Amino acid sequence: MDRPCKSPDCESELPDGQVVRLEPEGEASPERAQQTPHVTSHLSASQPLGGLTLGRSEHEYAPNETIFLQGEPANSVFYIESGEVKLSVVSKSGKQAIVDILGENAFFGEGCLAGEPVRVATAVTLQRSKITRLEKRALLVLFQRAPSVAEEFISQIASRNLRMQADLADHIFNSSEKRLARLLFNLARGRHGVIPRISQETLAEMVGTTRSRVSFFLNRFRERGLITYNRTAIRVNPSLLSVLSRDCKSRP
Repeated sequence: MDRPCKSPDCESELPDGQVVRLEPEGEASPERAQQTPHVTSHLSASQPLGGLTLGRSEHEYAPNETIFLQGEPANSVFYIESGEVKLSVVSKSGKQAIVDILGENAFFGEGCLAGEPVRVATAVTLQRSKITRLEKRALLVLFQRAPSVAEEFISQIASRNLRMQADLADHIFNSSEKRLARLLFNLARGRHGVIPRISQETLAEMVGTTRSRVSFFLNRFRERGLITYNRTAIRVNPSLLSVLSRDCKSRP
C-alpha cells in the first residue's frame, strides 16, 4: 500500500527560487507503489524532485516486493531513486510476460497521465529499492514549474517507446540467440557493462524461450569471451554485438 508523505509542508522550493503551493485533494485512493533499465535519467540531486513535498511519498521495498498489481487504480507516477523494478503483464489465460526491467532514475506508471484508469502491468522489485510516488496532480504542477523535469520525463517515455518497437521487431524476425544478445546488451547499457543478478528464468521470459536455451546461449557467449558471469552479475563485452551482426542458425 502507498505510504503517506510524512512532511506537513505544502510548499516546495524549485531551483529558480519559485515556490509551488498545492491545495490538498483529499485522501488518495489506496494503491501499492509502482514501475522503465534500459533508461538512465539525466536528473541530478540539484533538480526539483526532492523539493516536492505535497503529493509525494517515499518508501523502501525489499527484493521481490510488489509495488502495484495489474488492474489496480492508476492515479500516480513512480520514480526509482535506487534499485530495480520488473514490469510484467498477465493474460486472461494466466500466462505471464515480462515487458520491462527499469533501473535507477526511471519513471514508470505514466499511463495515468494518458487517462488509463487502472494499471496495465504489475510492478515488482528485483532488489532492495527506494521508490518515490508522485500523485498525478502534483507531477503536472511540477512539470509546469520545472520544464527540465518535463523534458527528462518525455525523453524517457519516447526512448522507451522506440525501444519497445525495436523489441517487437526483434521478437518477430530474430532467433532466440540474437534476442538474448540484444537483451543483455540493452540491460548492461548505462551500467558500465555490468548487469546485477538476474535469473535465467527471467531472461527466458523476456526473450520468449526456455531456461535451458538461455543457459545454453549464456555458456556459448562465455566460451567465446563475449560475457563473463557468476551468481551475482553478468559482465557484457561490447563484442557481444557481433552476435547481432551475423546470421544465427540456432533454432528459436
